Amino acid sequence: MDRDLLGHLPVVVGVARHRGFAPAAAALGMSPSAVSHAVRTVEDRLGEPLFARTTRSVALTEAGARFLAGVEPALGDIDKAIEGVAARRGEVTGLLRINTVRAALDMALTPILAKLAWQHPGLTVEVYSDDALIDIVERGFDAGIRLGEAVQRDMIAVRLTRPFKSVLVASREYLEQKGHAENDRRSASA
Repeated sequence: MDRDLLGHLPVVVGVARHRGFAPAAAALGMSPSAVSHAVRTVEDRLGEPLFARTTRSVALTEAGARFLAGVEPALGDIDKAIEGVAARRGEVTGLLRINTVRAALDMALTPILAKLAWQHPGLTVEVYSDDALIDIVERGFDAGIRLGEAVQRDMIAVRLTRPFKSVLVASREYLEQKGHAENDRRSASA
C-alpha cells in the first residue's frame, strides 16, 4: 500500500460526496488548492483520472466510481476502529493472566477478582494455580502471586494483603508418625 496516498483518500471521498472541490474544501476545512493537489496526487499515482471536471461540475469517472466503492467502506472501517479505541480510553479491557499459589487464591485473590469483575466488565482474567516457583514472564503471565518471600530476585513485589499469621494443625497420630518440623529443624541445626 502506498502510505503517502492514505492521507489524501478522505479528500477524494469528500470531493465525490460534495460533488465539487470548493464544497469539499469548505467541509474539510482546507483550501480549494490543497483539495485539488490531494486529488491530483491520487490520480497521478493511480494513473487514472477519478473525476471528470468542467468549470461548473465535477463527476466521478468509471475508474473513480470503482475506486470509491473500494475505498469508502475501508475508510469507514478505519473511522469505526478509531472511535472504538477512543470510546474505551481509560477502560480496563483485554486479558490478564495470573499465576498464583493455591493458598493465595482463597486468602487474597478471590475477593480481588470479584471486585475486578464488577469494576471492569471488559477485562477477562485467567488464573493458573501452581505451587511451583516459575518464571512468569517466560510462561506468558502478566502477574504472579506468592506468599511471603517466595519471589524471584528480579521481580517487583507489591503487597496485596496486610501481614497475617497462619497456624498449622495436625492430629497427634500424624505428628507421632511424621514428626515435628520444629524438632526436625533443631536436630538438623545441632
